[in-house]
Amino acid sequence: MGIKVLFIYPNTYGMNMLPPAIAMFSAILKKNGHKSQIFDTTYYSLDYGIDSDGSKMERLNVVPYKMEEKGIRLKNSDWKADLQKQIKEFKPNLIAISSTEDMWELGIKVLNEMKDYKKKNKIPVIAGGVFATFAPEICIKEELVDLVCVGEGENALIDLCDRIEKKQDYTDVTNLWVKVDGKVVKKNSISKPVNINENPLLDISLFEEQRLYRPMSGKVYKMLPVETIRGCPFTCRFCNSPDQMKLYKGLGTNFYRKKKMDLVYKELKYFKDVHKVEYNYFWADTFLGMSNNELDEFCEMYSDIRLPFWMQTRPETVNDDNMKKLKKVGLHRISFGVEHGNEEFRKKILDRRWKNKDILEKLKIPKKYNISFSVNNITGFPTETKKLAFDTIELNRHIDADNANIYAFVPFHGTPLRKMCEDLGLIKPETITKCLTAESQLNMPQYPPHEIEEIKKCFALYVKFPKNRWKEIERAEKNDEEGNKLYKNLKAEYLERYMPKPDADPHGAVDFKTVENPYCIDVPLPGDKLKDQRNQDDL
Repeated sequence: MGIKVLFIYPNTYGMNMLPPAIAMFSAILKKNGHKSQIFDTTYYSLDYGIDSDGSKMERLNVVPYKMEEKGIRLKNSDWKADLQKQIKEFKPNLIAISSTEDMWELGIKVLNEMKDYKKKNKIPVIAGGVFATFAPEICIKEELVDLVCVGEGENALIDLCDRIEKKQDYTDVTNLWVKVDGKVVKKNSISKPVNINENPLLDISLFEEQRLYRPMSGKVYKMLPVETIRGCPFTCRFCNSPDQMKLYKGLGTNFYRKKKMDLVYKELKYFKDVHKVEYNYFWADTFLGMSNNELDEFCEMYSDIRLPFWMQTRPETVNDDNMKKLKKVGLHRISFGVEHGNEEFRKKILDRRWKNKDILEKLKIPKKYNISFSVNNITGFPTETKKLAFDTIELNRHIDADNANIYAFVPFHGTPLRKMCEDLGLIKPETITKCLTAESQLNMPQYPPHEIEEIKKCFALYVKFPKNRWKEIERAEKNDEEGNKLYKNLKAEYLERYMPKPDADPHGAVDFKTVENPYCIDVPLPGDKLKDQRNQDDL
């Protein structure tokens, strides 16, 4: 018969990509005879630091789009009533919360609405994801959380559900921290990484139809995340990949794995034929972390899919050969992580060792093949100053990107820079970080939060406007009557002169007539760049 698992996914509008980890878990559960549903807060109006419609987010780097054209709107029902109705009808035997660090407290808010049902029916709650992996001490302290999954969850979840179904003890299930009667009784060891080539196709049926849509360059497409690689070979210190690699290296294994190309093709073909996907979103921290042979294998495989796609990668992975080949088979947009414009700071603090001149040369190549791209940057790193942030502005002024964006650094648990911030006394170990829902939590005397916000606010203006306008922009940074009025005028001018127009049909980006053997990020949404820092799987 199996058991019933209710996934809780705390999320806010503006972060529209559905969470592939939950879709994967659901597929595995159903394959093993269990049932699943999800309570997803994405399209509810929620009071959680930002408007649900994202109206408080800076939009200078987002091509305007209309979700309504696809019939997608915020729900007008009460989320609490909907949750109670779903619980009453589904009657779950296990509640599983998958949350980013930024959304953890929202997740707890949702769990609290289930408190009576949980206690009355003695239903266990398990928390998972990258936040749970690297901050299990925080997660397990929550009154309503009984289990925390540290590491990958595919095997642990199935073992747990099988034990619950058979009414067997589950305190020894690998990867789990277990709490009984308010006390942690077990911190089980972590098993080796799963074989991602044995995972089934994502269970898309778990989600409402509107969750399959996402904006890209001013248009809204039916779009799904596709996994080709899990983990990352690079060691950026603001990302959790180095700590994940370190965690699993202790087991004598490698967290970085690649999915077999025939399985990637099977998934892409299924999405296209069954779900009528219009655009593919490759969910890899560094898509071009592949050999020349692997690239050729991908291009041969993808030529049968014939859909535009987006990827993210690093500038140093780009060359004429891979750009030319990928363009021919459908590459539409790229998101490049540059992060900071000062070479020494980038090397010392971020462990990114490329020279600016090399970055500039590499980023000329996509333009050569008419491939649009955005550049991601971060400011507010520990020991950074506002003056150093202008080095990032200066570098971006020399890049012919379709969009350049900037986000405030967030010291997420499980990243090397989190440890640095704690050692410097900039943040307490128990502090839960915020990204979309708050300004910088690092109160650094040399670069206080209000200065970080000023750079974020006017970054696009500094990058695009001539330097003889910088005095105006500097005044527009200030959050007073004069500054806000000036910013409003500069913003209107920017939108008129520099905002990219919505794309024409991206299918036109692929000229199959030139392919002898036919074998978007984009202009980012608020939250897309955060994937690099959160890497929650998202999610």
